[in-house]
Amino acid sequence: MERRSLLRAAVLGTSAAVFGGALSRGAAYAAPAQNGPGPYGALGSADANGIQLPSGFTSRVIARSRQTVSGTSYTWHDAPDGGACFADGSGWIYVSNSEISSTGGAGAVKFNSSGTITGAYRILSNTNRNCAGGATPWNTWLSCEEVSLGYVYETDPWGVNAATRRDAMGRFNHEAAAADPTRQAIYLTEDAGDGCFYRFLPSTWGNLSSGTLQALKAGTGTSGSFTWGTVSDPDGSPTATRNQVSGAKRFNGGEGCHYANDTVWFTTKGDNRVWQINLANSTYELAYDDNLVNPGPAPLTGVDNVTGSSSGDLFVAEDGGNMEICIITPDDVVAPFLRITGQSSSEVTGPAFSPDGTRLYFSSQRGTTGSSSGGITYEVTGPFRS
Repeated sequence: MERRSLLRAAVLGTSAAVFGGALSRGAAYAAPAQNGPGPYGALGSADANGIQLPSGFTSRVIARSRQTVSGTSYTWHDAPDGGACFADGSGWIYVSNSEISSTGGAGAVKFNSSGTITGAYRILSNTNRNCAGGATPWNTWLSCEEVSLGYVYETDPWGVNAATRRDAMGRFNHEAAAADPTRQAIYLTEDAGDGCFYRFLPSTWGNLSSGTLQALKAGTGTSGSFTWGTVSDPDGSPTATRNQVSGAKRFNGGEGCHYANDTVWFTTKGDNRVWQINLANSTYELAYDDNLVNPGPAPLTGVDNVTGSSSGDLFVAEDGGNMEICIITPDDVVAPFLRITGQSSSEVTGPAFSPDGTRLYFSSQRGTTGSSSGGITYEVTGPFRS
């Protein structure tokens, strides 16, 4: 079924949160994305960094775990994971989590207008398995702990203000977060086989110190309507947050999350799906399912972190698969955008665009060594469509 209308993206002027394209479909549902030619063409041979890219794109290494970031005294963290970019005058900052037990936290790299690295530093320390997260419209980074009874920490990408634990956002196996300024909500994924999809409604937009945590309620199908139910005890003890709302819809391993124009997308690794929540009409559906690609094989497996571009394209990173970032276009086409070679024991993490949309940052969490100490963070530059 063809999409009814396409809403092009709006990129926040002073924030690096990118709001990609979205759909408005009424009661109709489109078929999940299918194999097809990507907008940038076929992948070329691996470059000197082992990355296969379409013609016109180039890569460079930004940082390596346990090595100092070029031109700085800061040692890049192990196991780089979720990330985001923030505008900084004419330059920008890329923030990256560290998925390490007990000492995880997050670090940042600062760039000037030409893309030269001008600084690197720590913005969060001594937290536990900081996996994904999300940017806020007021230019903070929400770093999420992927552990039972994990917290969300609100951090300063500039490293000036101390990080703040946001207890009201719930204690559970956190993954990603995505901000919705229209409904003044933060959406949250849960990395559990029977996890929920949540929204947090701050008492005051821009202040996450208090508010209401809710879980999405719906049937067992892959499309339909939904409502929200309030989690009465967000600290998750003695009853887990996912077991507090009657009729809460279960999702198999929530991962990345991205909001754009009345739509929020999130991935579930247990069943290799990308879900689409249509907020304007309170319906949900599948944007991608690797079991529904015909003809196969499915190009996108091991779905994980996700971001969007100003053209409305989704970029979905693979945890496993064949180490690709795949693109899902507004026309429901899925295709590889890049592939990292020689790193089959790693996963792709932290995709995020620079504020002007011309550079894509991401990491190989365990690099060529297959160890968390071997992480590599990259930048890809090229003619991204707008």
